[in-house]
Amino acid sequence: MVNETRVYTTRKSENTKETEASEKDKIQEPHGLYAQSAVLMDAKSGRILFEKNGGQKRAMASTTKIMTCILALEYGDLDDVVTASTNAVNQPKVRLGVVEGEKILLRDLLYSLMLESHNDAAVMIAEHIGGSVEGFADMMNQKAQSLGCKNTYFITPNGLDASDKNGGHQTTAEELAQIMKYCIQDSEQAKQFLAISQTEIYHFEDCSHVYKYTCNNHNAFLKMMEGAIAGKTGFTGEAGYCYVGALEQNNKKLIVALLGCGWPNNKGYKWQDTRKLIQYGLDSFEYVMIGKENISKELADIKIPVVNGVPDNGKISGKSYTKVWMKYMEDGENTDSAELEQLLVRKDQKVHLQIVLKKQLYAPVEAKTEVGEIQYLLDGNVVKRQTLIVKNAIERRNYKWCARKTVENFLL
Repeated sequence: MVNETRVYTTRKSENTKETEASEKDKIQEPHGLYAQSAVLMDAKSGRILFEKNGGQKRAMASTTKIMTCILALEYGDLDDVVTASTNAVNQPKVRLGVVEGEKILLRDLLYSLMLESHNDAAVMIAEHIGGSVEGFADMMNQKAQSLGCKNTYFITPNGLDASDKNGGHQTTAEELAQIMKYCIQDSEQAKQFLAISQTEIYHFEDCSHVYKYTCNNHNAFLKMMEGAIAGKTGFTGEAGYCYVGALEQNNKKLIVALLGCGWPNNKGYKWQDTRKLIQYGLDSFEYVMIGKENISKELADIKIPVVNGVPDNGKISGKSYTKVWMKYMEDGENTDSAELEQLLVRKDQKVHLQIVLKKQLYAPVEAKTEVGEIQYLLDGNVVKRQTLIVKNAIERRNYKWCARKTVENFLL
């Protein structure tokens, strides 16, 4: 943040118990997972609540299609007419079974993509939105980069195993969860994405009304746990069984991402891991109101020295200081809006608070200059930050100011 800082104070949140949990009372993390890589994420904050090899790069199979779907929703028109190419027709199973030249509405292809995981539908969508599979892959990678996914690389729109000079078609469990977070919450098309993902059965025809199709949703998680809102399965020989899904219950929104979760004949492993991780999130975490520490009162006692600043007493001699405020405080007023801030915390964990500030400032200082931050820590890791600023501008105490002040004092 800044080169010269000091930790002003450190203490426990008032929302937590006074004593640390004993080893007997300590909550046990999920164990015995089948997945090679697994993540449980708090979708509201994007914070990882649990991970097993969460940053390990692995093939992702048809979980890829959540990115294909969201890009089609963002860059396409649902009433677009999409034509099947030779490349699309020749995709391996699982496929819709289109014939070359067949025309289908984009909206219908998205149900084919998400409910049945059809590989030919994915290629039709990619070629229509990106001009080619390669062009669409570039769009996928650009979107991944914009979401902060540095270990994700897309080559195909359907998730089939592939590699090129830049590496393999792969992601990590952490980044797959991050992409799902974008799809169900952050994208402007999140509502439409959820509507498609939650559809149980969908019927449609091609544009010539010659071919009729029915798509059934294969996401068993939707019926497995109350509050399940989205998900996508996947399997390839390299990736194994994969899954990414989301649930919203009791004001919690949780995402599970699994990679390498068994190989034939262990298709059900992913559902066991998903249930175990989601139940852990529901049972072991609770929201704390991190603003109830009444931080504004604590900040009232903090002042930062301002070198060569106009003295607080308004006289030529004296020292200059500035008070510290939270960035959201309108016009520097102390408000209780911090009480609305919530943090999802495991029940046996303690939230710690520390204030990190610049040791001193140098005049002139502009109003609302950022001078530090409030940090909320769990197990030594910063999980939330709030920016601190100065309220008013501070003039430099120079010859011109001293001369003016001398004249004012003489006149008075």
